[in-house]
Amino acid sequence: PHIAPGPRPGARGWDDTDAGRFALRLGLRLVKGIGEEDAGWIAAARGNGYRDVESLQRRAGLHPRALRRLAEADAFASFGANRRAALWEASAVTAATPLPLFAGDMEGEGIVEPPAALPPMSRGEEVVEDYVATRLSLRDHPLALLRPDLGSPGGQPPLPCAALASLPNGRMTTIAGLVVTRQRPGTASGVIFLTLEDETGVANVVVWPTTYAAYRRAVIAGRLLRVSGQLQREGIVTHLVARSITDLSPTLDRLGEAGPVDISSTRADHTKRPAPPATHVPASARHPREQAKTLFPSRDFR
Repeated sequence: PHIAPGPRPGARGWDDTDAGRFALRLGLRLVKGIGEEDAGWIAAARGNGYRDVESLQRRAGLHPRALRRLAEADAFASFGANRRAALWEASAVTAATPLPLFAGDMEGEGIVEPPAALPPMSRGEEVVEDYVATRLSLRDHPLALLRPDLGSPGGQPPLPCAALASLPNGRMTTIAGLVVTRQRPGTASGVIFLTLEDETGVANVVVWPTTYAAYRRAVIAGRLLRVSGQLQREGIVTHLVARSITDLSPTLDRLGEAGPVDISSTRADHTKRPAPPATHVPASARHPREQAKTLFPSRDFR
């Protein structure tokens, strides 16, 4: 999501390029809580760009709730405001329409408050909030942040999914990834096919009925799995025949912990933010660590 800022030297937005790399620009349609009408008003009133959150509300006439949804999606990054600072500004707007005194275009004439000293969000928190607001993240793949915690106790960390392409046929190895799809075709005699995804790519996993019987719960309900097995290659098709499967889904809960993600440690301090009333949001989704439990659903085919 991107709200074009006004002309400002040195301003950077999501559509800027960095060191010759291309950037990806997301549409407002991806932001939960932003409808086509809101997006239309934002585009129609844009002019030479918006200077801040308040000017967007004055000129586009957005409801405060829509401003908060945009802030939660980090759509104001092009203003130089991080997600937490933008949400702070958006929360200060409580009226659906500006007061008559400020109804005109008074940019640059209002009272400027000093910036609030807000604690920075960890990389994991940012990724979780991206998924909450838009169901995807351009920052990091969850596995890139959690990889140090994916190995078995005393064992080697799992290989990236992309590494399977360079391994010899018949090699025993271990990978880990989010479950993207589960398939159990009626013509496959009970064989289940899983697709796992990490920060490097995807891997195909074959689960024979005997293995499924031993690890049924992990195969059915796991969102993050570690799979050990034998690599098999037939032409250009490579898959891992599972021998053992471990459900690492609880590890996803660490994504929402506050503080810097330290790849040398599996612990991190966390600070809980104020939770909305239970009448509006289920208790299980009040904190990013709980929200992460439902952020990575798979597509299951029977």
